Amino acid sequence: METTGKTKPHAICVPFPAQGHINPMLKFAILLHHKGFHITFVHTEYNYNRLLRSHGGAAALAPSPEFQFATIPDGLPPPENANSTQDIRSLCLSTRKNCLEPLNELIGKLNRRTSSVPPVSCIVADVIMGFALDAAEQIGVPCVLLQTSSACSFMCNKHLTHLVDKGFIPLKDESCWKNGYMETPIDWIPGVIPLGLKHFSHTIRTTDPNDPMLNFVITEFGRSSKAAAIIINTFDALDQNVLTALSSICPPIYTVGSLHLLLNQLPANYTLKSMSSSLWKEDPACLNWLDSKPKNSVISR
Repeated sequence: METTGKTKPHAICVPFPAQGHINPMLKFAILLHHKGFHITFVHTEYNYNRLLRSHGGAAALAPSPEFQFATIPDGLPPPENANSTQDIRSLCLSTRKNCLEPLNELIGKLNRRTSSVPPVSCIVADVIMGFALDAAEQIGVPCVLLQTSSACSFMCNKHLTHLVDKGFIPLKDESCWKNGYMETPIDWIPGVIPLGLKHFSHTIRTTDPNDPMLNFVITEFGRSSKAAAIIINTFDALDQNVLTALSSICPPIYTVGSLHLLLNQLPANYTLKSMSSSLWKEDPACLNWLDSKPKNSVISR
């Protein structure tokens, strides 16, 4: 039976508003669209304006009536340079504090429409956009979290609270950065090979027990257990040990990586396959230089 606009599943995709998080979320959203989902992809207002400038207007960003972009504010004042990358620390703290209400309002608008847009049936959010869990709970739909980096990174961030409990962090003082303390081996995280403290995220490099970013990461990865499922951009053979360990402490884990390889498998004539998420306008000047060189004479890094 053919799927109609009213019966299509409708996924709201909420990436963390930084380029390295937007890219995999967009790839995943395209894959869902190809499988029959209606997609609403949520950018912050600041990033959407950057996209408009880098891609030459809204027409280039709306290749399908069933794949639409929407915006919510990020709660931050605009930077002096309108094309700069925002401070990640500020984004983390602001999105957690300020984005739930705008997302709720967006969902309400989408569900009140009388057009062919189907009602929202699920939310797919970045792991560190945990406010989406609250939005999904309010309308009674599942929220799936996307871990855009490795399963090992996810497991290590889940265990930051144990590093605090065991007294490894916060650091005693700033001398710990240089006196060899960061080499301290951590060999008790399930499924993860022994690591030094220096291999954990930079959020542990603090001497403040109330450091906002450390508490942000601990909170966001802690509440990930409330998700309906967790999707990780990896594949089983690469991360089998840590995936097995995660399966005992997390909601259902689904490996979908690598997303760019899955996207490459879509038909060449599929319109959305080549859709770009770059926040920067491409500079083709290097191509002229490259064309001036003999064939096979340039090595890229």
